Amino acid sequence: MDVVLANPRGFCAGVDRAIAIVEQALAQYGAPIYVRHEVVHNRFVVEDLRTKGAVFVEELDEVPSGATVIFSAHGVSRAIRAEADRRGLKVFDATCPLVTKVHVEVQKMHDAGREIVMIGHAGHPEVEGTMGQLETGVYLVDSIEEVERLVVRDPSQLAYVTQTTLSVDDAAAIVDALRRRFPEIVGPKKDDICYATQNRQDAVKLLSPQVEVVIVVGSPNSSNSNRLREVAANRGVPAYMVDRASQLDPAWIAGAQRVGITAGASAPEVLVREVVERLRELGARSVRDLDGVVERVVFPMPRGLAAGNKAPETGAQR
Repeated sequence: MDVVLANPRGFCAGVDRAIAIVEQALAQYGAPIYVRHEVVHNRFVVEDLRTKGAVFVEELDEVPSGATVIFSAHGVSRAIRAEADRRGLKVFDATCPLVTKVHVEVQKMHDAGREIVMIGHAGHPEVEGTMGQLETGVYLVDSIEEVERLVVRDPSQLAYVTQTTLSVDDAAAIVDALRRRFPEIVGPKKDDICYATQNRQDAVKLLSPQVEVVIVVGSPNSSNSNRLREVAANRGVPAYMVDRASQLDPAWIAGAQRVGITAGASAPEVLVREVVERLRELGARSVRDLDGVVERVVFPMPRGLAAGNKAPETGAQR
């Protein structure tokens, strides 16, 4: 059995930044540091930060008055920001800048008098945060069927945005359906699906024809990891997702000569190496990396976590 590694895979710049914000806040101000929602969707990362003193909460009322709280990489609604300000919480914002870009787009579209269709998955924190930028006038769709059922106030004043971690192909099909139903709909100047999501899906498309099985390293609640598994499966390749190497079922790879591995944007490389070592135990004899896009994107840290600053400001800092 040979193992083939997709490139790029694993951490993106937004995830790197979000984790660094939590770690730097802990180093600078000491535990506990509260984090609203999982800072990124990976169980290993969350547990590691928890052991260092991060306290993960779902709602701000779980955060003591005067404490420091970090907003996750997925972004939050305006109501959450307002609540943090009301309670005088010290806030660092780990929202991925590419998610913030979508928030800005939504506001501009609304200011231009348009209603907005968001393409995304109901219940995902990024979707809740983006739709929460406005009080009204946002519709959610996640399939062509939902587009066909959509009723809007004025079809001539409509715009769309997308969740950043969707399947590129699925999102394109839904946008096509929106354009057929609402020919005057407008979209963002640049695709909302982030560079890292696009690159990792393209890498799986390159990987899939070269292997007989694809293993995706990622947590079940990671949207972009689930999409990677779907990309491989849609190309007729059996694909499985694991949080850790211990979840790998030997039956998945029985008889396979070539096994591919990739990792979602929130999965650290150490977990990929765990899976590689498990495959070696199961008979892998060689491991090789495919060529791929080299990502050099880096996002700056928020004000208040730069060297020399002694305390975060009240309110969300970007």
